[in-house]
Amino acid sequence: MRKTLTIAAFMLAAVSAAAQQALWGVPTIISPEVRDDKTVTFRLNAPAAGRVQVTGDFLPTEKIKTPFGEFDGPGYADLKKNEKGVWEFTTTAPLEPELYSYTFVVDSLKMTDPSNVYQIRDVGSVTNVFIIPGGRGDLYSVNDVPHGNVSKVWYKSPSLGMDRRLTVYTPAGYEGGKDRYPVLYLLHGMGGDENAWSELGRAAQILDNLIARGKAQPMIVVMPNGNASQQAAPGETSEGLKAPTTQLPKTMDGSFEASFPEIVNFIDSNYRTIPQKASRAIAGLSMGGFHSLHISKEYPDMFDYVGLFSAAILPNQSVQSPIYADFDAKLKRQFDRKPALYWIAIGDKDFLYDANSQFRKTLDAKGYPYEYLETGDGHIWKNWRIYLSEFAPKLFRK
Repeated sequence: MRKTLTIAAFMLAAVSAAAQQALWGVPTIISPEVRDDKTVTFRLNAPAAGRVQVTGDFLPTEKIKTPFGEFDGPGYADLKKNEKGVWEFTTTAPLEPELYSYTFVVDSLKMTDPSNVYQIRDVGSVTNVFIIPGGRGDLYSVNDVPHGNVSKVWYKSPSLGMDRRLTVYTPAGYEGGKDRYPVLYLLHGMGGDENAWSELGRAAQILDNLIARGKAQPMIVVMPNGNASQQAAPGETSEGLKAPTTQLPKTMDGSFEASFPEIVNFIDSNYRTIPQKASRAIAGLSMGGFHSLHISKEYPDMFDYVGLFSAAILPNQSVQSPIYADFDAKLKRQFDRKPALYWIAIGDKDFLYDANSQFRKTLDAKGYPYEYLETGDGHIWKNWRIYLSEFAPKLFRK
């Protein structure tokens, strides 16, 4: 009897310990299931639900109304419930190789897929992700190639009055070597932070794979936090678990641009860089493209390569900053110094498309040389990953 009680007590303790380690929450449903023919099946066990939908960037776009106007957004597809109470949807056609994001909508409640632990946060939205292999899907995947390292690094910003955090990618071989490297400064969009390019943008995977294929030069990639009022990403600062938002002080008011030389000086002082214009690039998406445009013209001897990905162009009319003054004169000064590459990319459904078209007309009228890439879709990470994978191979080739 005593032996039986001892065994029972041991089993109870083992179950309790295992439960504390979340070992009993393993999903029994496969979702998403990526098939060999590149179709994908989504599943959700929700027998009491009245309607289940999936929405994501793998579906045709639909018009959505926002406070800023009507834009193209991800479409929706209905799942069908089987006799076991499991809802299913399979794409009708194979998906192109790519990284895709999605969520479920259950009786009007948006939720992540409980069977898929792979998630990303974009501002305040959390979505699941999956990758279709081949092509760009392989570029965004971790492959059996030499890997760089990604570090979270703090620096002092006297002009902004705080310690701030950067994400820094160093290429394979950096830590054990003595070589010096060029630097790409890669900036995020409004509501993003220093985690955005490494997590949503797959920057480390893209650079690892491009460098391993000989398509890009080994380089350091610096991903700053472009929100001048923030120390670092939400939940990772002394402010605690603060909700992410796009409504931050000092957004696109010139503060970040004015402070940017502090970042460059920190990187040149603490990493084996090649500290000259010909070995520096700056690029960014949306707000980060806006920052890249204005930083590069404000400091025309700092960057030889400039990339504008779905960029905002001009500041709000209510913003007054010396950074944005004398736009035409500063742009002329920048192009008089003949940057090695000025590169613009945008989707044909992007809400900033017209602003970029007007900016290109300005460049054309002045005879300023640039390269242009237009893709499908709108203001989405799918495009920005493409732009990074197309822009990086063009850098530091002189």
